[in-house]
Order: sequence, then structure tokens, then C-alpha cells
Amino acid sequence: MTWIETTGYEQATGTLKTLYDRVKGPDNNIDNILLAHSLRPHTMEGHMGLYKNVLHHRNNTTPKWFLETIGVFISLLNNCDYCVAHHFAGLGRILKNDARADAIQQALVSGEWPAVFENSQVAALEYARKLNLSPPEIIDEDIEIMRAAGWDDGGILEINQVVAYFNYANRTVLGLGVGTAGDTLGLSPGDSSDTANWNHQ
Repeated sequence: MTWIETTGYEQATGTLKTLYDRVKGPDNNIDNILLAHSLRPHTMEGHMGLYKNVLHHRNNTTPKWFLETIGVFISLLNNCDYCVAHHFAGLGRILKNDARADAIQQALVSGEWPAVFENSQVAALEYARKLNLSPPEIIDEDIEIMRAAGWDDGGILEINQVVAYFNYANRTVLGLGVGTAGDTLGLSPGDSSDTANWNHQ
């Protein structure tokens, strides 16, 4: 599950149990990435606050499926199989269209984006790739390209934050040996109407 000690739902007490009750999915399932925080519950709280606000907040204007797509893309670039598996499954749940989800993943892997994505989305993927692989090389012209493709500054910020969050999540997973064994893939705190609702559904 991980390379470090974790505390499962049934063994949890106090603050950890309270947090687990906030984030759990069906059958008291706790995602392994969250179990990895169990020795320091305050870091789980920080992780979930960031995750919920970046990907599942009611004030985001970028479609949730595309934010998940950016997450899958960054995880592919970072070779984080755990996050690819989870968020590709989450993308499928959002789209409710397996063929569309498969086409998106194939395009992300092949780089043949125009066959699947609109021009504005291709521009976002280009920005996300550059920010992920070469962050010091980002310049103001990259933002201008995004604007010219149709993104407003709020949307650009949303894409930026998804890239930043997935780098955090990927390094949490890769640095602690988090695997998918025992996980239910694709669950998320998807109730965007309630920012305090962290339950995974």
C-alpha cells in the first residue's frame, strides 16, 4: 500500500478518525494517497483542502472533465501510475462515455491533441506541459498565447493550479510508494456545491 506505516479506518481514533469520516467513500474506503497521511493528519487536511478547491470547487469555470484531463496528463508526464489510474477512472465517471475517455487518454499519450481537443484546450495542454517540465522557461508570452486561444485570466489560474496540485500529489505518491491495491478507483469529493463536503463518491 505504502512504504511507510499507515493507520486504517478501523484502527483510527480522534482527529484522524474525524478526518477519515469526512473523506471516506463507500464501505469506509479511504484512498491510499490519503492513508499515506495518517501519521500526520494535519497534512491530510491540507491536502484535501487544496484538492477540493483546485478540482472540485463551485466557482471554477473550467469544465471539471478538462481539469481531470489536465491531471491525468501531468501524472502521465510524471510517470505517476497511481494518479493516472485514479483520475482516468474519475474522468470516465464524469464523462459517462468510455469511448470519449479512451480517446482522450490515447491523445494525451500520442500527442495528437487536435483530433480530440478544441484549440483552446490544446493551448492549455501546451502550457501545462511546459509548466510541468520546464517551469523556469514560462514567460509572459505563454500567458498571452492562452489568452489568444480564448482563456480568461481566471481560467488560466485554474489550469496553473491543477498543474501545481498534481505535482504535489504525484510526488506524495511516488515518494512514499503509494499503490492502488485495495483502492476503489475514480472516487472524488465531487459535490462542487458544498466546499466542506470531502466525502468520496
